[in-house]
Amino acid sequence: MEWIAIVIIAVAFAPTALLVLRIKDALDEQKEWKRLRASQTRPPSVYGPEIVAGIPEVAQRYFNFAIMRGTPLWPVAEIEMEGEFSLGTREKPNYREMKARQILAAPFGFVWKLRIPGAVPISGSDSGSWTRFRILNLIPVARISGDRDHARSAYGRLVAEAAFWTPAALLPRPGVRWEAAGPHEARVTVTQNGMEQTVQIKVGGDGMPTEVHFLRWSDANPEKRYRWQPFGGRLSDFREVEGFRVPFGVEAGNLYGTDDYFSFFKARVVAVRFAPEIPQGAKPGGEAGLKMQGNSGEEGIAPKRPVDGLEVSEGESAQHKEGNRHECVE
Repeated sequence: MEWIAIVIIAVAFAPTALLVLRIKDALDEQKEWKRLRASQTRPPSVYGPEIVAGIPEVAQRYFNFAIMRGTPLWPVAEIEMEGEFSLGTREKPNYREMKARQILAAPFGFVWKLRIPGAVPISGSDSGSWTRFRILNLIPVARISGDRDHARSAYGRLVAEAAFWTPAALLPRPGVRWEAAGPHEARVTVTQNGMEQTVQIKVGGDGMPTEVHFLRWSDANPEKRYRWQPFGGRLSDFREVEGFRVPFGVEAGNLYGTDDYFSFFKARVVAVRFAPEIPQGAKPGGEAGLKMQGNSGEEGIAPKRPVDGLEVSEGESAQHKEGNRHECVE
């Protein structure tokens, strides 16, 4: 009968143990979010074409589209998104509604907090240090941390997303190298803490990025073995936020550019925030998180104005435009 008593005790304490684990995870997320937010440059320099004069023309074109002259070069963004996330395969994708919040602070890291509602809700977070997801907001179903393979895979995602959501983080500086991959394709390589990732960006004649693709260290294959394999996606619905032109439509997946490409991630951005909150009466200051090569010498914030030559969906309203500057607060 002793084993029955042990089972009863284990069952009785299991919910408490899971709750403690859930609280610990939430504290980890909060701590990492705070660390990444602190890497925001205060006060930043402002953008001018001379900052990118020394890199290939296709890369200059990309930056001159993505960042308007006089824009404060905030390298960190907090993003709120919704859309669809696949829980299945290419043949049976099983797309589910998702809502997520993210802080993106290349090259230092990111935290992506996901919620998938439903009869059996899924929640959790992804970062450069862990992947943790659970059902019913309590029971773990995926848990990875302290894994070098995971960190290398996450670093690829970090650099790729910076290419379209936080372009200021990829301005030329030590550790960031730009090359031309063709008349309409730029290649950036970012090195940080012993890791290196190259990402390719396809751009139009006006410099608008349309696709991002790269070789990602991934185990998303039938053998479940980590190896370099294609990853990428398409960008759409560009809008201006605080002087940056960023896509509000992003879809991405594994094996991009092959017949086996599967877009498991389809996101619609709800809000983006770059400039940090400054307490009333306080003065911005502190050391720069990233040191850029060059400075336009101008001060101030670029005025808000529409993105010339871009198509905006008919459903976009004045209220939604105002939402583009909505604050995504941790």
